[in-house]
Parts: sequence; structure tokens; C-alpha cells
Amino acid sequence: MRANWILALIGYVAASAAPAIAQGNAAPEIRPAVFEDLLRCRSISDETQRLACYDAKTAAMDEAEKKDELVLADTASMKEAKRGLFGFSIPKLKIFGNDKQEQEKFELVAKIDTAFQTGHGQWTIILDNGARWMQIDSQTMVRSPAKGMDIKIREAAMGSYFANIAGQRAIRMRRVN
Repeated sequence: MRANWILALIGYVAASAAPAIAQGNAAPEIRPAVFEDLLRCRSISDETQRLACYDAKTAAMDEAEKKDELVLADTASMKEAKRGLFGFSIPKLKIFGNDKQEQEKFELVAKIDTAFQTGHGQWTIILDNGARWMQIDSQTMVRSPAKGMDIKIREAAMGSYFANIAGQRAIRMRRVN
């Protein structure tokens, strides 16, 4: 079991949060029973019984994780998942940490895999990680985007993003997949 298992992501949170999100409520602050059972082992005073409890409950957690009923992740894994979702509008779920944590502003730095213009002269850019971004302003660039060029994308206002391609002036974009 990982050293950071206490920072576990609870797989069922996403499923149980869906009805709450649909109703406009925040995700519930409930931990899974298999985790609560493990924590109750601490209250057993007899060392032998407490150890037996821990052995049984960690085995139950391991089994739940193997059956995809419980998802474990550390902070680094959650940050990586957030980076992969960069540019998408997602609901605020506890699976990405609690509200007390500082909300990080991510900046994506990648390479362009493919770039092409639409009939309106706006660019569609596919990054080396497969993310597709579309230009939503009419800004022109001195150098056209091409495969292998660096692109830096950061948050802008009103759900859009600024992209600087090969150090040029930023264009406004949104993620489309």
C-alpha cells in the first residue's frame, strides 16, 4: 500500500456527487465505509486485536481498490489529472482536493502536433498530448503554427485561454476535446 494512502481519492465520490451536482449542491463530505472501518481499528485498546483489525481492514481496502470500488491517489496524481483536464470546464469535486487548499493556476506548456486554419482564418491546434484547441479571436500571427513549435497556454477571462505560440503575441483559445 502506498505511503500516501491517507490522501486517497474516493472512487465513489464521483458517482455519489452526480446527484448533488445535478441539484446544485456541493459534493457530500462522506468517506467510504471501508476507510471508516479501518480508522475504527485505532480505538481498540488490546494490541493483538487492534493488529488483527488493521490486517483485516487493510485487506478489505486492498480488495476494494482491486475491484475499482475505491480509487487511491496522492497529491501528485491529482495534479497530473487536473493538468490533463486543463481547458475543460469541470464541476468542483472533492476528488481534486479540499476547498481549503490553494487553488492553483495551471499553465500548460506543450508542443504542437498539428495546426490548421478553418475557413474563417482561425487556427485549430492539436497538441502532442492529443488535446485540441481552437482559436476564438481574430488575432493574426507573424509565424503560422507548425508541428514541433512550443505553445504555452494559460487561463484568461470568461472561460477562455491565452496561447502563446513560439513566443508570439497571445491568441485567445478554448479547448474542444
